[in-house]
Amino acid sequence: MVTVAESRIRCEIDLDAPGRQAGYLKAPLSRNTSGWGTVEIPIISVRNGAGPTVLFTGGVHGDEYEGPIAISRLARSLDAGAIQGRVIMIPALNIPAVMNDTRLSPVDNRDMNRCFPGNPRGTFSEMLAHFVDAVLLPHVDISVDLHTAGHSGDSALSTNMHYVADAGLRERTMAAAAAFGAPYNVVFWGVDEGATLTSSVERRGILSLGTELGGWGRVNVEGVRIADRALLNILKHFKLMEGSPDTRQRDGAQGTRHMMVRNSAGYSFAPSGGLFEPKNVVGDICRAGELAGLLHFVEDVDRPPIELRYQLDGVLWMSAGPGRVQRGDAVAVVMEDYDETRAAQ
Repeated sequence: MVTVAESRIRCEIDLDAPGRQAGYLKAPLSRNTSGWGTVEIPIISVRNGAGPTVLFTGGVHGDEYEGPIAISRLARSLDAGAIQGRVIMIPALNIPAVMNDTRLSPVDNRDMNRCFPGNPRGTFSEMLAHFVDAVLLPHVDISVDLHTAGHSGDSALSTNMHYVADAGLRERTMAAAAAFGAPYNVVFWGVDEGATLTSSVERRGILSLGTELGGWGRVNVEGVRIADRALLNILKHFKLMEGSPDTRQRDGAQGTRHMMVRNSAGYSFAPSGGLFEPKNVVGDICRAGELAGLLHFVEDVDRPPIELRYQLDGVLWMSAGPGRVQRGDAVAVVMEDYDETRAAQ
């Protein structure tokens, strides 16, 4: 039994026990119809012998499906006898949002991935973030958090990571991304990254790898295939499991292309609310000055659309999902080939 005084969440399995342990995190949630109610979040631990601990998380956002599918499949099938180390799996971490099919939690209308390191006496999302940061991460050597663009957009299939100052950790993370085997790995500087799970992991000096494996509110067939294979690839790469990672791409190409989104020039934002008509799909080659899309105002007679243009050369990583966007929404993100010299500046 894992109990931490500072956390209000109880874990009903013993993470230190050998073999397979499966159960639930019990998160308290008092509501009108249940004063002593709890939210049950599935958690599975598989442990055998000596080796590192890998944490696989999915469903931090409730409308991102590939991670929960792949982690659930692995959690049902992973045999303790096949590994050396420990694998902790939480397929649907933000279960209220997962069951509601929304990015934000329906309990507190918060984005859990902007709540880290959390607060044990805060809102539901803050309480859950605190449990992950304070209770789970001290056990962990490698964190792999599976995401997609959800309903907010589409993404080229990729892993992603922050540029960490520790050169050794950065190299190990890039090697892990290559072993994961997505077509792209993106080193990026985000708009609002300080309160993410990735940042909490990095503050502890733990290897952190994220993903973007689809979007547009659907299950991406290739994204699930890559995720299924990649979870085993990670276990093989870190020697928890025998064998070598399979990093072949669907088109027969080998390996992962390392990319970066270095600064705000990679982002295109809507200057007004309207209907966005993109001119490219993710994975397309883009050139600075080319048309990224048109922002239409169909409610205004004779008002011409606004042209949005790319600011640099590269490959389209992210594309807006909903047709109607609001002022300030990112409608396109362009990634460039990774350059260690420029990245370090």
